[in-house]
Amino acid sequence: MDYSGIDFHADDYGLFKTQSRRILKCRRDGVLTGISIIANGCELDSCLRMLPEEKPELTVHLNLMSGHCVAPADKVDLLVDENGVFNVRFRDLLLSPFTGRMRKYREQIREEYRAQIKVLLPLFRESGQPLRVDGHAHWHVLPVAFDALMDLQREDGEIDIRYIRLPYEPFGLYLRNFTRVFPFPPINIVKSVLLRILIRRDLLCWSREMKSVEKKVFLGVMFSGCFDIRRMRALIPGALELAGRKGQKLEILAHPGAVYEKEDLARVTCRDDRIFLSSRNRRTEAKSFLKMDL
Repeated sequence: MDYSGIDFHADDYGLFKTQSRRILKCRRDGVLTGISIIANGCELDSCLRMLPEEKPELTVHLNLMSGHCVAPADKVDLLVDENGVFNVRFRDLLLSPFTGRMRKYREQIREEYRAQIKVLLPLFRESGQPLRVDGHAHWHVLPVAFDALMDLQREDGEIDIRYIRLPYEPFGLYLRNFTRVFPFPPINIVKSVLLRILIRRDLLCWSREMKSVEKKVFLGVMFSGCFDIRRMRALIPGALELAGRKGQKLEILAHPGAVYEKEDLARVTCRDDRIFLSSRNRRTEAKSFLKMDL
């Protein structure tokens, strides 16, 4: 099968050297074409030095969920604890329009996003690639976070975002291939529906600004944790056809960068991330990216 026009993408690059090597193996020996780099990764500098001369497609992986803030902690105190470690919850940000904190959250997220993007801007300039962004656990599509991101796009002359991941799953494709891809975790349906609602709101509110931003057909949330090679092969032909009709590329997201080393897991500040990163599902997704071209 011709895989040109597909971005086989891995999130979370830059956390740890061993974990990032697992991602690069999928680039060297498999079909991986793009990586999202987490700007507050514990071993970011070492991981950036490991990147090959011919770099994959790069994206900034905006993160409000795990690790330490990049902006000064006193400027983002609603997002972090006394040690500068993120402790804000998804629910806090989702409900911020109803709690009277949306303006303050928006200001602080804007500062943190600005700091994270500017850590990686030199890498984009050096590689000659346009600035792309997405979000850890897709928090960037939350209204308060997306509005903060659009503030940066509009107000900061150094930040010119050319791609924002919109994890808007093609439900019709899944229904047509239901018997070939079932089963999958029911919670992923809830996540996908919620993301669709949030993205529709974001596009409605920022339609003018989003006209110049690249979009892609996206697969990855519905099968998060079980996106194996069987499901990928079942969905890719229909997804490529859909992308062709839209005049877009196809992005397939997986998380092949497992963290199994105890000393590294001890430095992951978010419990959900520790469980996710150490799951054997990471091996399944890595195997898919390594075997897709066989």
